[in-house]
Amino acid sequence: MNILQINSSLRGTQSESTRVANAIVAKVAAANPGATVTVRDLGANPHPVLDEAALGALFTPADQRTADQAARVALDDALIAEAQAADVIVLGAPMYNFGMPIQLKAWFDAIARAGVTFRYTENGPEGLLKNKEVYVATARGGIYPLDADPQVPHIRMLLNFLGLTDHQFIYSAGLAMGPEAAAKGQAEADAAVAALA
Repeated sequence: MNILQINSSLRGTQSESTRVANAIVAKVAAANPGATVTVRDLGANPHPVLDEAALGALFTPADQRTADQAARVALDDALIAEAQAADVIVLGAPMYNFGMPIQLKAWFDAIARAGVTFRYTENGPEGLLKNKEVYVATARGGIYPLDADPQVPHIRMLLNFLGLTDHQFIYSAGLAMGPEAAAKGQAEADAAVAALA
């Protein structure tokens, strides 16, 4: 089994989303002896954002790319290969200003490639990253009802679009609402991890 962990927090060892993601990976790995774990820390080593130069490289035929364009596409290719090889993907996704960090959005932008990780059909788009389990470790300062959560629907939509339909969110919430609320949120996240099959 190949486990891919994507951390996107800027808080390093103080990150709650990374702490929960680490716990999920440990739980999955313990249940699958011999599993390999690949960790990509986008907070410490951000992937370049999608910009005009990157788009130009992606839309230039491979045999016509400059050396710089080929190098830029190769960065995205590496992330796509990791996602394709993974059986389980664990995302550390803190909430920044009601959404995902730009570091995580850059990862989604890099791996969403037409004809590779999704394709358009006469019946609409089809995700090609299938038969993988995904766990999303979220950390947020407040508490948001599921029907009013500003972050999760966007992440879920991107996962579904890519074919990653088997996903589960684990919440560590209330972290900025005082020590008692933070401890409760962390305990609920820990319990959710412990309950994973």
